[in-house]
Amino acid sequence: MPRKCAAVTTRAVADAAGLQPPAIYRLFGDKDGLLDAVAEHGFAAFLATKHVDPDPQDPIEDLRAGWDVAIEFGLANPALFTLMYTEPTRTNSAAFKAGMEILMGRIRRLAAGGWLRVDEELAAQVIHATARGAVLTWLSLPQDRRDPALLTTLRESMVAAVTNQQPAVQDPGPAGAARALRAALPGRTNLSNAEQHLLREWLNRLATEG
Repeated sequence: MPRKCAAVTTRAVADAAGLQPPAIYRLFGDKDGLLDAVAEHGFAAFLATKHVDPDPQDPIEDLRAGWDVAIEFGLANPALFTLMYTEPTRTNSAAFKAGMEILMGRIRRLAAGGWLRVDEELAAQVIHATARGAVLTWLSLPQDRRDPALLTTLRESMVAAVTNQQPAVQDPGPAGAARALRAALPGRTNLSNAEQHLLREWLNRLATEG
């Protein structure tokens, strides 16, 4: 348990809230339950800061903006952010999962536009890990060693790791993706002739959509 969390006592919390200590146990069970409730509140507050654009003009800039929102929240709420992300089981939070769905929506839009260069699940892990790591690293540094270039460099490294500089498919939608994949299909040695024939049939149908 982080040192600051270990220093928290139910009596101190009860005193601050104007309650008797037994009230904390009735409401939250124990100190861990209290901390979990605080973390859940943090995830809900973070979720409220997220802006969802279902059709962003630039999906990569939308990704950058979402990453920046996470960083800004963490730097504005250092103790809360540390509590939220230093205990793995707290990622079972309903608000955390809702936030991850927003992130997965951004990633799916990148994939649909041909911008994504890695698997969607891996992209989500990289984006989440770099944001969390950036905030926790920043908070661990003395004030005189906190260089804003650290945050910018980590963000751009994340973007370079999960996206292409140009969309892999020029025409949006399944038809363009099918045409691109159909063109790359000949010569693939990891597919049998029967598999190639079946895949080509499916791609031909998709390529003529619309």
